[in-house]
Amino acid sequence: MLRSRTLFLAVAVLLVLAAGAVLWRSSAPNAPPVAPSIPAAPKETAARAAPLAGPVAAPPAPKVTAGLLPPPPGYAGSEKCAECHDDEHAAWSQDWHARALSEATSRYVVGDFANTHYKGDSSEAWMSRRDERFSMRTKGPTGALGEYPVHWVVGGKRMQDPVTMMPDGRWQVLPIYYHVTGKGEWVDYSEAKQGALTPDHPFFWANWQRNAQHACLDCHVTGLNTRYDRKSHQWSTGFADAGVACESCHGPGARHVETQLTKDIVQPSKLPPQKGLAVCAQCHGPHRTLFPLLDAEHRFQPGERYEDYYQPMVVMLGSERSGDFFEDGRPKTSSFEYQALIQSRCYLQGGATCLTCHTAPHAEHADNELKQPKHLAKGVTVGSASCQGCHAKVFADGPRHTHHTAAEAQDCVACHMPPTVSGVLDHFADHAIDVPVPRNTVKHDIPNACNACHTHEKATPESMVEALEKWWPNAKQRQARRMRLADAIAVKTAADSRKPLEQVLADKREAPTLRGVAAQLLAQRFRKEAAPALKAALATATDPGLRSDLAEALAMTGTREVADVLAPLLEDKSLWVRQASAIPLAGVGDPRGLSALEELARQPESEGLPMPHVMLGQLALRRGDLTAGVQQMERSLDLQPYNAEVLVVLADVYARQGDLPRARERLEEALRFNPQHRGARQRLNLVQQQGRGPGR
Repeated sequence: MLRSRTLFLAVAVLLVLAAGAVLWRSSAPNAPPVAPSIPAAPKETAARAAPLAGPVAAPPAPKVTAGLLPPPPGYAGSEKCAECHDDEHAAWSQDWHARALSEATSRYVVGDFANTHYKGDSSEAWMSRRDERFSMRTKGPTGALGEYPVHWVVGGKRMQDPVTMMPDGRWQVLPIYYHVTGKGEWVDYSEAKQGALTPDHPFFWANWQRNAQHACLDCHVTGLNTRYDRKSHQWSTGFADAGVACESCHGPGARHVETQLTKDIVQPSKLPPQKGLAVCAQCHGPHRTLFPLLDAEHRFQPGERYEDYYQPMVVMLGSERSGDFFEDGRPKTSSFEYQALIQSRCYLQGGATCLTCHTAPHAEHADNELKQPKHLAKGVTVGSASCQGCHAKVFADGPRHTHHTAAEAQDCVACHMPPTVSGVLDHFADHAIDVPVPRNTVKHDIPNACNACHTHEKATPESMVEALEKWWPNAKQRQARRMRLADAIAVKTAADSRKPLEQVLADKREAPTLRGVAAQLLAQRFRKEAAPALKAALATATDPGLRSDLAEALAMTGTREVADVLAPLLEDKSLWVRQASAIPLAGVGDPRGLSALEELARQPESEGLPMPHVMLGQLALRRGDLTAGVQQMERSLDLQPYNAEVLVVLADVYARQGDLPRARERLEEALRFNPQHRGARQRLNLVQQQGRGPGR
């Protein structure tokens, strides 16, 4: 029988998620491509239990040199682009995309570093500046006070995050951010979202979860190249440009510089819609990556298919729920614009993409890169202008459609893209572009557009329901979709969710990502009964992401016939699907799955995937072949060295072989990436005791 435990084990060991949250930057001209040298180790000046002292003098200014690593092959850099496209380069340099990452100099730093003090519930910091030297004094990795130079800053339009480089080359996002649009205050955004943070918390600023190379730089620089030396435990990083520069959207340009041929550069506006959307989606929505962050060769480039590299994170993080989504599946956190848009009817039925409403950073535009029409009809806002092409009749109806007299209520965005999405302590438009559903506010506490504006005491969600039924009786059909999704996804209705989950899964008009969520939840909540609905959906699934979700969900059910259902997927065109099918099949000893895993681990196009190597290593260890098991596990760490679970497994193997020094190395490495790993800590204590021997 195919057991769900196998898949859960593989996912727990292997799945590493990367958030591609997009932050914005100041509008100063762009700096040349640079990277800092590794600074000296911060000095911790107090014991763990000592009270925090006041600010001290700033450290020397960060030395900035040419890139420690070159960008991947094919990148030319924006300065080279400017030689022929100086107008576009000048316009781009005034846009926020150019400030995704900037040097920490007075030209770009917007926060108040004039001996400023911040104190939160669990964090405290002193910001100081001397000439071009910016620093933050705060608790370090051990809980002792240290002085940390600010080498880089992320954003600057709404929030600016300071970044320091640690002695091992890690870029870490410091704990206190400057909230530009929040009265110019310093805030601890992570503490506001996660609660009190101590050094053993995953989101404490010095820990791996706040590592910029892993979580930020892929979307905040152009042409990222980052490597990790497993022997020296040192990180090296380089890139073509700081910020989202020309080649982030147009692809590597070195060939175009040589030939000046249009075929050697990408024009996003001329790509097929899905590939044009992928250019924006690569950063405007957190995703799972097929290949690890250290694999620059297999990183997405403009003009390629999104689904060949990424799977958008929607509602679920492995088997756990994400806190970034409302119960009806809409994102409630900023930077998930892609996830929201691909749920919208504008996308699913009308084919709208980001470029329907937005334009290039170097083109003339209104705020937030919205297209600036040459002529706006009376009463039409910039935000609504793009809607007019498909909804001319609604525009002609005017107040007869809106049933409001206020000018701001005539804007489509007010009701269909309300500011119910939060992020960096501000509010943003909901890109799911749907109708208000106040019934979901009543039942599931999901905010609605009506009450985003009508906040007085008598404007209850119930009263909004009555008004909607009176003024827009035909809206019930649209509302029914979100009500069904909420009943399917919500935790509090989980016991009664089988029917709505099956309905969502069977609805071919529904967003494939939401059907995938329904598949996962159906398998989790109704394991024995889920298989028929999952198999029926798989028979007609055309989206590779949905097929991958269905493969994983089917494996969770553990039913007898699942193996024969998964086996044909081993020949799927998508690497995601082949991998999702091979792992559970191999895990239960099906020779078809084992053969597929071995092929994935051997073929050049897929050898860089860490997951097949880990699974083959697990299987080898299970049958007692320690040599093959170690070889496969070590290969997976060459590809993905930050996988703490694999490091712990290897430590166990080395300890069993009597190689305590190597076991200790792997455990210490696991704790570098996950200081909270209880198993690694316990094992390290045992290894150290054994190493000392009796009587020592």
